[in-house]
Amino acid sequence: MSSECSKRMAGSDQGGTDQSTLGEEETRSQAAETETDAAEVDAAGNSASARDEVDSAENSQRSIRDMLDEEGGASVFDNRDLVEPDTIIDEERIVGRDDQLESVVSFLKPTLQGNRPPNMLLYGPAGTGKSLIVGAVTEQIIELCKSKGERFGVVSINCQPINTLDQAVYELVQTVAKNVGAEVGVPETGVSTKRKYRRLYELINENYDSVIFILDEIDLLVGRRANDEPAYSKLLYQLSRASNTNEIEGRVSVAALTNDPKFMENIDGRAESSFNPRDVYFPDYDANQLRQILKNRRDAFRPDALEDDVIPLVAAFAAQSHGDARKAIDLFRGAGDLADERGDEEVREEHVRESQEEIDKDRSLKLVEGLTTQKKISLYATAAVARHSRRSGSSVPSPVGFKVYQWVTDELDADQMTRETYVKYVKELSTYGLISTSRKSRGRGGGMYMEFTFTGDPTAIMDRIVEDTRLETISGQNELLQSVVNAQLNEFHDK
Repeated sequence: MSSECSKRMAGSDQGGTDQSTLGEEETRSQAAETETDAAEVDAAGNSASARDEVDSAENSQRSIRDMLDEEGGASVFDNRDLVEPDTIIDEERIVGRDDQLESVVSFLKPTLQGNRPPNMLLYGPAGTGKSLIVGAVTEQIIELCKSKGERFGVVSINCQPINTLDQAVYELVQTVAKNVGAEVGVPETGVSTKRKYRRLYELINENYDSVIFILDEIDLLVGRRANDEPAYSKLLYQLSRASNTNEIEGRVSVAALTNDPKFMENIDGRAESSFNPRDVYFPDYDANQLRQILKNRRDAFRPDALEDDVIPLVAAFAAQSHGDARKAIDLFRGAGDLADERGDEEVREEHVRESQEEIDKDRSLKLVEGLTTQKKISLYATAAVARHSRRSGSSVPSPVGFKVYQWVTDELDADQMTRETYVKYVKELSTYGLISTSRKSRGRGGGMYMEFTFTGDPTAIMDRIVEDTRLETISGQNELLQSVVNAQLNEFHDK
């Protein structure tokens, strides 16, 4: 019995174990089926979601294509090139520059007789027709020389964005190479400036019988070292004597364009003697001349696209900006662009006023982009004092601004100017309307100093300056900069 009982118990246990195992397997099987079903549902859901995303993307693409294919309303412009800043216009459209035009023609006319024309200095405020006149005359000379089988070359660069002499020479090489369809032939870095000069002369000798170098805004080509001879002085010296030294075999003329009436005062004596230019002065345009300039470009727009008061209003705004024709044309074009953006069929007074507001808002920041590196550092340091000062008011004492300037140049490992040069650069910025300056006294025995006050937002100016890749490393040090500013302010006011 005991054995049978044991067997029965064993059988019972075995049977129980078998039944339990089967139950567990069945449960696991059901669970697996459930998971599989869930996975299939998820997969189906994900697939549907993916299809929805694809459908959405396709709908988005179709929508973009629809928008691009959409014709929209007719533009207010008929010939927009007439109000583009770099367009060389017909002489019939030139207004109020008869004397200047006659002077430039007479100076460059010897080219047509096979003689070397004199060098020229075209000076006057911005937007008064300097580039316009010399461009119009040289374009005609190119055509006349071509008809005679003469190869006359015009090598024109704007010096505003160029920081060094080496960069300026490379820009000239690039310009000639592009004009004649040749290889530049020298790398931008890694070779001497002398080698770049040689390549420039090679290209000119191979392609031109005579050449004029047009150096616009030349006064901005200062170079890195403020205490050394300015870069523009060295460039003028080399180019103006290249024919006499036989480095250029043909005839060479140099036209320097500047807003600075005292430009020649900073040129080295050798450069002044070699350059020795004929002067052509360009005064401001008056309101009547500005109005006529705009009327002469009226056909940039469709005949029915301008309200009657648009041209007088644009001319009035430009006259307030010291007679700058370039600003008048920019505003004229900007009002048309605004009308197009809104789908309006006519340019109205409201478009002009809104465009002027945008120009006023952005002008100072755009000017910052064209400053030399040293001027940017000077402005950045000065703006930092105005921004981070814990004292009331935003005026910046020049001794404090200079101390902060020194700190910034150390952080950037940049060349450092004297205090006098720093003050000179910041004072120059007042001509751009970025700051105002006043002379202050520290009382008996304390001496005099300059005080700078920003007319706009110093923070916006600082943000624009650090967009320059050479200065962006300073942008992440605001807390340290703030402590430097206030330490220097405290030291200045505690004396």
